[in-house]
Amino acid sequence: MPKLERVMAMSVEQPLWRALTGYRVLTMIYAVGLFISAYDRFERPWLAVAYFAVLAGWTLVTLPKVAGAASCTKRFLAADLTIAITGILLTRLADSTARIEAGGPTLPSIWTAGAVLAFAIKGGWRWAAFASTLVAVANLIHRGAPTRDTIHNVLLVWVASIAIGYVVEVARASERTLARALEIEAATRERERLARDIHDSVLQVLAMVQRRGTALGGGAAELGRMAGEQEVALRTLVSGGLVPVSRVSEDAAQGALVRALDAPEPSDGAGDPVDLRALLAPYAGAKVTFSEPGGPVPLAPAAARELAAAVGAALDNVRAHAGDGARAWILVEDWPDEIIVTVRDDGPGIPEGRLAQAEGEGRLGVALSIRGRLRDIGGTAELISVPGQGTEVELKVPKAAEGPKGVRGKAEKR
Repeated sequence: MPKLERVMAMSVEQPLWRALTGYRVLTMIYAVGLFISAYDRFERPWLAVAYFAVLAGWTLVTLPKVAGAASCTKRFLAADLTIAITGILLTRLADSTARIEAGGPTLPSIWTAGAVLAFAIKGGWRWAAFASTLVAVANLIHRGAPTRDTIHNVLLVWVASIAIGYVVEVARASERTLARALEIEAATRERERLARDIHDSVLQVLAMVQRRGTALGGGAAELGRMAGEQEVALRTLVSGGLVPVSRVSEDAAQGALVRALDAPEPSDGAGDPVDLRALLAPYAGAKVTFSEPGGPVPLAPAAARELAAAVGAALDNVRAHAGDGARAWILVEDWPDEIIVTVRDDGPGIPEGRLAQAEGEGRLGVALSIRGRLRDIGGTAELISVPGQGTEVELKVPKAAEGPKGVRGKAEKR
């Protein structure tokens, strides 16, 4: 059955770009307001008016450029920083000397910090250090001599921008780590699902061929030996598996990408609950007694299929390990909040420590076909066995169970 590729983008960086967009607009308005309030004290106000016209137009026209890392190109960053530095240097020509010596603001004022922060978000702390250093040099040239206020402002911008750049780099590394973890989880769940299906079909057949071939002897014994080798190889492959390599988005603002392959669930009409009894009834036979409630036992289709498959796996274990003469009983209980299915046999039971040994040998019938299935639908599986007194498997599923759990994660693209 074809699989659907689902792409999940994760990013904690995008809110920073949105904040930067608002910061640029607000600080542009603030800088214009400072100029208007001190208009009569400028020696060349027409020069300041021309600069603010350029600054306002540039800020509004380039808003899409600071919407994300992909649109914020190096060329834009260079032009943006040039406008900020030009405004700082033009202040000495437009403003009065007295205001400059008194520590008056530059033409772009705190709008300059937005240009530096764009470098920090785009390229990290190194880019931030480069941009803030150029702004610091421009401020020192503008003042003519270093003053306490100038050094204070320069250091504030320098430290803040580098800190933000470093935080962005750490966030990107964390996103890649999270993407890798989600991808490993998705691959592990898919591997477990395949292992269950393979155990319920191919491995069972190979194990049967091995037993029958060994019992018949001759040429059949060789066939049984080959089947046993293939069973071991297949168990090893199922237990190992491959994990895909995680991707990184071309747009750094989208963070890391996870590509998970999801097989479409078989359709059950409109997804209405199904009667669990109908799925378990075929297991009844001469050696299997099926006991059910008098009314329907509704359960979500996917959860019902997994529960029925777990019951089938438990019966396979009875046939394989309890002997041909063993009998089994299936009991279905419909409680208000959960459904309990018990599979009991009168076989020799399971020796203590045998299940752990089987898992170590790669025989994951109970671990995957039973417990794994129940875990994926939010249920539990409890196995009770006393040597000489048979085995009982109790399967509990909440009625709210919907189906196997995949990797749950969402991230919106901007």
